[in-house]
Amino acid sequence: MSMTQRPGGLTETQALRFAALPLRNLTAEYPNHLAHLLNDAADLLPPRALHPIFYGSYDWHSAVHGYWLLARCLRRFPGLPIAPQIVALFDTHLTAEHGVAEAAYFQAPGRAGYERPYGWGWLLALAAELQHLPQGHAADWRAALKPLELVILERLPPYLHKLTYPIRTGTHFNTAFGMLLALHYARSTAQAELAGLLENMARRFFGQDADYPALYEPSGDDFLSGGLTAALLLAQILPGAEFAAWFAQYLPGYFHGAGGPYHPVMVADRSDAKGVHLDGLNLSRAWCLRGIAAALTPHHSAFGTLQRLADQHEAASLPFLESGEYGGEHWLATFAALAVEGLGD
Repeated sequence: MSMTQRPGGLTETQALRFAALPLRNLTAEYPNHLAHLLNDAADLLPPRALHPIFYGSYDWHSAVHGYWLLARCLRRFPGLPIAPQIVALFDTHLTAEHGVAEAAYFQAPGRAGYERPYGWGWLLALAAELQHLPQGHAADWRAALKPLELVILERLPPYLHKLTYPIRTGTHFNTAFGMLLALHYARSTAQAELAGLLENMARRFFGQDADYPALYEPSGDDFLSGGLTAALLLAQILPGAEFAAWFAQYLPGYFHGAGGPYHPVMVADRSDAKGVHLDGLNLSRAWCLRGIAAALTPHHSAFGTLQRLADQHEAASLPFLESGEYGGEHWLATFAALAVEGLGD
């Protein structure tokens, strides 16, 4: 079992619920938050022309991890009642021609950092999920992503090497989160060299961290915890005893009893596209807390508190995926899956 996977994992009822959102949203071209660098007037094109696979779900990266979620649900439960709809969506969108167009977008001038590192990580996670999907067309779907996968694999190592400092923000630019997704891909696809690089860079970026200032979390539009995401990454990298010693210095005393500042956060207005990020924070914290606990022994003094807090964070936001507000509905189901079972095996 992966250290980021919750025992028991995704249920069929949850898979049906979670998959319903991206299945509806991935073909919704508008509204669309298009982060698009124009090189000339010819680049003035609608989202579907620019991104023939990942044009829906409001923005590019949400479309990518929406496909990841559908692939995960399909792999876990091939007999889902909505499985034929998922397969039809993948057959229509994940074609060789569309994959080449997605890669070409990244290779245009000025786009070397497009969707770095969040979208890069999710694209790699999607590729890994498709690799393990037994459905008959999955190999074709994976092949369609290969051109873009290769672009990202070429860019990721130089980016990490030139990153003087890790980015600890609670949003898309978070270094540890992107590295977690890439590490999952590297291990899932048996790419030892990439896995080794990520492990070494994780030690370089976070291995000497101590006394993390958790009292300053969260910021008002965080959907990731800078502190817990880095801790989860180190939980994937360090042997058990080494991680326990590192964690004791990193967040000293926070998880002996009440859990310090890591209690579920309140979402004041789910119609606010930034404010609803905090639902994602509750869900991603649940994932991190469970993964950190799994890296410790059940006898560790923090183990019970970590598990209890994870349950509380999940319960605080899992009921609100279907809020009726597109600002949350276009992406939160993916983070619900992370809370429930993590990146999986």
